[in-house]
Amino acid sequence: MALSHPLHSTLVGGSNPAPAARVVFLHGLFGRGRNFSRIAAGLEPEAQSLLIDLPNHGESGWTEGFDYAEMADLVADHLRNGFASAGPVDVVGHSMGGKVAMVLALRHPDLVRRLVVVDISPVASASGRGEFPHLLSALRTLDLAAIESRTDAHAALREAIPNDTVRGFLLQNLQRAGDGFAWQPNLRLLHDELEAVMGFPDMTGRLFEGPVLWMRGERSDYVADDDAPAMRALFPKTTRLTVLGAGHWVHSEKPDEVIAALRSFLLV
Repeated sequence: MALSHPLHSTLVGGSNPAPAARVVFLHGLFGRGRNFSRIAAGLEPEAQSLLIDLPNHGESGWTEGFDYAEMADLVADHLRNGFASAGPVDVVGHSMGGKVAMVLALRHPDLVRRLVVVDISPVASASGRGEFPHLLSALRTLDLAAIESRTDAHAALREAIPNDTVRGFLLQNLQRAGDGFAWQPNLRLLHDELEAVMGFPDMTGRLFEGPVLWMRGERSDYVADDDAPAMRALFPKTTRLTVLGAGHWVHSEKPDEVIAALRSFLLV
């Protein structure tokens, strides 16, 4: 998988010369590394964190296709050449980023000390799980040529995406481009490759034997009890945690609870 330009990442807590943990955060679909800024700040001063923009998102390069194994390998190269050059790190991944994190741990176990998977499973997500097919289709219908302000964009999408928080999250990706607007992520690719985004590669024969925290939102439908055997087949040392009152965006809806859980799991 060739990138149009390298992965972008941001270091948080870099002033600590000997952190108790070095934590990598991988965001979900249509997110970016800075979505985890509050969580990373909540782990200071003990932890150092690296917030990565995954391919086709944020300030990272674009690709011509979507493949979880190749994405994990790109992240692995990025870590080996910097943040993880001194040894294994902890990896936290949400949704799509959780799948990248799982594949990273399975393909490059030497890089990962502890793994946290947030509201996703190592299975193909059925069409009935989550709302991203609808959300991406709605974003594709937005006529950028007719948009003069973010207020216009909110108004145009309000009927299709009535939840103000979700709509606001998605519209963070709408950037000024000359006299108009453009999507910063590779929206066309992500829409066209949605089946691959919702899928999960065959990891038969691979195993990650380090500690894993599997965190889900109580009100989310992205993780089902039936997913547990598949999770434990790949990650035998898995502990499950449900964050009460949280939906799919667990870390943004319940940041204090997520910070407390990460501190308990990672800072040991």
